[in-house]
Amino acid sequence: MSGFLGQRRTVVFALAVVAFIAGLITGRDLLFTLAYLLGLLLILSFLWAWVNLNGVHLSRVTRVRRTQVGRPLEERFSVRNTTVVPKLWLEVRDYSTLPYHYSSHVVNGLGGRQNYSWRVTTICQQRGRYQLGPIRLRTSDPFGLFPLERELTPTSNVVVFPMTFPIHQFALPLGVLPGGDALRRRTHYITTNAAGVRDYEPGDSFNRIHWRSTARRDRLVVKEFELDPLADIWIVPDMSVYGHVTPRKDAVPPPPPGDIPGWLKMQEFQLPESTEEYAVSIAASVAQYFLRRDRAVGMLAYGQSNEILQPDRGERQFNRILETLAVLRAEGDVPLQDMLHTESHLFPRGTTIIAVTPITREEWSVAARQLARRGLRVVTILVNPASFHGSRSAAPLYQLLRGGGQVAYMVNNGDDLTTALSSGSTQAGFFTV
Repeated sequence: MSGFLGQRRTVVFALAVVAFIAGLITGRDLLFTLAYLLGLLLILSFLWAWVNLNGVHLSRVTRVRRTQVGRPLEERFSVRNTTVVPKLWLEVRDYSTLPYHYSSHVVNGLGGRQNYSWRVTTICQQRGRYQLGPIRLRTSDPFGLFPLERELTPTSNVVVFPMTFPIHQFALPLGVLPGGDALRRRTHYITTNAAGVRDYEPGDSFNRIHWRSTARRDRLVVKEFELDPLADIWIVPDMSVYGHVTPRKDAVPPPPPGDIPGWLKMQEFQLPESTEEYAVSIAASVAQYFLRRDRAVGMLAYGQSNEILQPDRGERQFNRILETLAVLRAEGDVPLQDMLHTESHLFPRGTTIIAVTPITREEWSVAARQLARRGLRVVTILVNPASFHGSRSAAPLYQLLRGGGQVAYMVNNGDDLTTALSSGSTQAGFFTV
């Protein structure tokens, strides 16, 4: 298209030159007038296109910079004509990397000093960190002789968290809650375990002040607390390349039709047919479950990079886990059992390890028993690769784990994760929380 418009401009310029030379040869005023008109057309067309491009102010407002798979991301664009010259057309081309985010637009007939705005709502279908922008503006004069472009380079990022599912109860080995190892560590959280008192320091909450000690010592004294005697919980999603089944190309969800409200589409959205996506969503859901019960949760994963999040409580820890899982990919080259052996120093006696893996080899049952002999509690959530068109099934390993008295779950493609993860084991040796 630009080449055709360039040829049109060249033709007009050539006609102007030919008319001027012919006027010099023949001396006819008509040819000089034609040459001047064509030359003036080129000058005015260029000035019009330049004013069109530089007399525009574009604003982009993103409501949230963190969203979740299955939820909408909404952006609002506004174009303002800062001159009195009307814009016949203005193309706004967006080069964002968010999948299915169709925010490019063509503005027609924008009058002088007028505004035009539009809204774009995209249902996020893939987790990750994506770039919003840059934007390229393109316009031309009424005759299409001088198409001009201008790139707006400022960009921003949006993080799409993995999808989470509510869990009503979750089975853990006996001894974790009532008989967990006492962790004698001071904490800034207010717990039921008061460890002593100390002098007030700037930033201490007033509800920690111990008034009797304050009155007796004639200065502000606050209470110190220790962590509850509950062992830490480590969530370990298996992000090695071994065992994972990638989705088929024809299984990729198509872009949603039209601009349907997000609360309607969330009910229709389903996880992609990938063991990786199921493992990530399961890990996020389990973390959400325990953090909402004020448990200290950490995460360990070897993917394209080694990620270690030390156990902590609260909403901030949950956001850290989600941000890590958002960009984590199954590209690691260290098997699950080798990773746990390498990082064994992270797990004191009494720690609960929740492994989420598509592994099918029976060697994992032996590794889980070895971890149990060290005083660790192991829960295995198997993502069955056979249901994702894989060649091997996790069912034999699941039966072996359950037969050995270990807590195990098995999730198949298309399962309701709320139901699959809430149906905790009730046999002897386990309890639900």
